[in-house]
Amino acid sequence: MHPQNPLLLFLFAALAAGEAAATTLTATPAKLAQYDRQITIRWSDLRDPDGLDYVAIYSPPSSPDRNFLGYLFLNGSATWRTGAGELSLPRLPNLRAPYQFRLFRWPAKEYSYHHVDHDGNPLPHGHHRVAVSGEIAFESARPDQVHLAFADRVDEMRVIFVCADGAKRVVRYGPGKEDAGYWKEVATEVRTYEQKHMCDLPANGSVGWRDPGFVFDGLMKGLEPGRRYFYKVGSDSGGWSDTYSFISRDSEANETIAFLFGDMGTSVPYNTYVRTQDESLLTIKWILRDIQALGDKPSFISHIGDISYARGYAWVWDHFFSQIEPIAANTPYHVCIGNHEYDWPSQPWKPWWAAGIYGTDGGGECGIPYSVKFRMPGNSFVRTGTGAPDTRNLYYSFDSGVVHFIYMSTETNFVQGSDQYNFIKADLLKVNRTRTPFVVFQGHRPMYTSSNEDREFALRQQMVQDLEPLLVTYNVTLALWGHVHRYERFCPIKNFQCLNLSSSFVYPSAPVHAVIGMGGQDWQPIWQPRHDHPNVPIYPQPEWSMYRGGEFGYTKLVATKEKLTLMYIGNHDGQVHDMVEIFSGQVPSNSGVAEVVDKKLDTGVSTKQKFHLLYMEIAGSVLFALLLGFSFGLLIRRKREAAQWTPVKNEES
Repeated sequence: MHPQNPLLLFLFAALAAGEAAATTLTATPAKLAQYDRQITIRWSDLRDPDGLDYVAIYSPPSSPDRNFLGYLFLNGSATWRTGAGELSLPRLPNLRAPYQFRLFRWPAKEYSYHHVDHDGNPLPHGHHRVAVSGEIAFESARPDQVHLAFADRVDEMRVIFVCADGAKRVVRYGPGKEDAGYWKEVATEVRTYEQKHMCDLPANGSVGWRDPGFVFDGLMKGLEPGRRYFYKVGSDSGGWSDTYSFISRDSEANETIAFLFGDMGTSVPYNTYVRTQDESLLTIKWILRDIQALGDKPSFISHIGDISYARGYAWVWDHFFSQIEPIAANTPYHVCIGNHEYDWPSQPWKPWWAAGIYGTDGGGECGIPYSVKFRMPGNSFVRTGTGAPDTRNLYYSFDSGVVHFIYMSTETNFVQGSDQYNFIKADLLKVNRTRTPFVVFQGHRPMYTSSNEDREFALRQQMVQDLEPLLVTYNVTLALWGHVHRYERFCPIKNFQCLNLSSSFVYPSAPVHAVIGMGGQDWQPIWQPRHDHPNVPIYPQPEWSMYRGGEFGYTKLVATKEKLTLMYIGNHDGQVHDMVEIFSGQVPSNSGVAEVVDKKLDTGVSTKQKFHLLYMEIAGSVLFALLLGFSFGLLIRRKREAAQWTPVKNEES
């Protein structure tokens, strides 16, 4: 019988209809309340189940079968072979539209390596739908994705959040409980962006695009220094967020605490088009532990590029902000732009030496979600050239306690004469080293790394040529970078020359560089090959690399006027695995104001006594330095004899 025989086609259709009518698929609860933490998917009466049958996830429910958010294989249920089973999903973020689930068959003969995910695995094609669940909607449209950031003034704090509509929302805040009558109310600005603003696929396509909602931006003003404030956002008609709290900035604080990392990404509880970062959950967990242990001590978070790894799939941003809300709604969360937020084929700045460096890593977002969903201090921006909103949050700075922090964009022009270069130079020139003796500089792509990143050699060379002289001339203490998904600490370095090999020292006129891109992204480049180890998978460290490791984690910075300490904390145990201490050369006076060590002695001492005391002080310092150097030398020698390199995770193919 010919396969196009109408009778045969009718029989096939009838069989399919019979199966569809018999198989049931349900998702509960139908209404997601605020404290519901799980969605349960159940199916029954599925004939001849196959191991790759799957349930796909949709929002909005009007999405075509091919435009799923993600999918779960039925074989995740222990009873799938019986034709019935159950799968659980943690609460999904509010995408401002209901969810729906659909069950599909996926015969092995229909795999296609022309339609693959980020790792090259075949993606479902959305054929052979068997059953459809009811819709799951959110009980209320209350604000979510709440996160804080420092503002331009020390007595201000910015809060940003998302709602489904652009109706009026406010911020209410105060130093005590709301009913005590001390709370103020401030209005918010609102902005959004559209599909037409995206510059390439998948961000501007029907698969990747989802409505981002409306982003609200409120500024809490008149804050007293170093005080805990409580706040909530929303409206009576649209609903209110939970009540959160934060510690306001104190320009006179004599301690600084920050949690810093790059390349963290997002965990999603299903398979999707791109690789997501489950390890990011542990990074959040340990940072939350450390923040809670601080009590009423202020701190902030610094995420230096490659933020969500959405890569043009809009809903991954929603997952990301839901994931960080437990820390970011109570602690200022600061970012700088990375290649996975910005890079696109027609980006405005692609210098001749950057061929092959700036590509399509942004997934067609061209920096727009990053620019609208965050708002950092300052007003740096570049035009997109496409009619889309400007790209913002590129370079800025602020003081926090005894440290001046400065952020740059490695994705936009930074060479001598550019707006960014001029900003960095002017900013470093005006730092008050009495108030903030330490300066921490941050950007995404590293100036120094021993990883095998030959493709970006020209970029690093340009950074050494244009930016390093500024860092050295203006005594930057610490330079932090992401992009390479490992931790690596270098010596204080200038043009690849070490100025000190210990892990505790007085600032020696060049910054310590550290790569801290181990926040959660799991693709790991190998270390740079060495000519004398061509076949060894893990290469010995160059002399200027003090410590390197392949474990996920984050860094914690603690600084007083006398000393800055940077600690590398691993996710597998939450413990410190590396540490460097940098002394400012200042000592506290009785008045609490720092003084430089080499200032003149008290005027009550005669000139002869001054020289005698100074001679004794120098002699004692030299003797102590000799003993200290001898001790460090023994320790370093023993360490190097015990292990010539640090074991790390192999490169992912």
